[in-house]
Amino acid sequence: MSRFFVALLPPQDIQDYANEIKQYFAERYASSGALKSPPHITLQPPFEWADANLPLLEASLKEFASGQQPVAITLKGFDAFAPRVVYINVVRSQELLTLQADLMAYTESNLQIVDKVSKTRPFAPHLTVAFRDLTKQNFKDAWLEFKNRQLHFEFTADKLTLLLHDGMRWNIKREFAFFSGSN
Repeated sequence: MSRFFVALLPPQDIQDYANEIKQYFAERYASSGALKSPPHITLQPPFEWADANLPLLEASLKEFASGQQPVAITLKGFDAFAPRVVYINVVRSQELLTLQADLMAYTESNLQIVDKVSKTRPFAPHLTVAFRDLTKQNFKDAWLEFKNRQLHFEFTADKLTLLLHDGMRWNIKREFAFFSGSN
């Protein structure tokens, strides 16, 4: 069994920016947990999957992605899940909420992947820059520094990314392009 999750990854320039902030949190606030994955917006939280069945998982994600339209994403400012997590805020759009709900329904019906926590609370799209290993005091200090900091990026998400945990960190396993044909 391996651990996977499915996410949207921003373009490389935005990833580089987010990684600089993660690095800053590691150095200034002793929070390096967020460095263990590329900057991402989680759509399907981590789940266990049998390695032998990886072709089925990949084929299903490919099929799902091929039926999706690219989604416009806006990143605006910072927000937090107190008292542990600081993140880049992802503006909630109907397209993004629908994509996430459709993916969860699809993986449940086709792959029997069920995330019980996600069923009990609304989807809160975010791009984590510091989490879990942030102490309460460091969270307070960091939040004072970041809560009013300006940030604005826009990009079009045109693929799903499957990430695999190698025991230490999350790595990109495969990407699945959205349908982009013009009608």
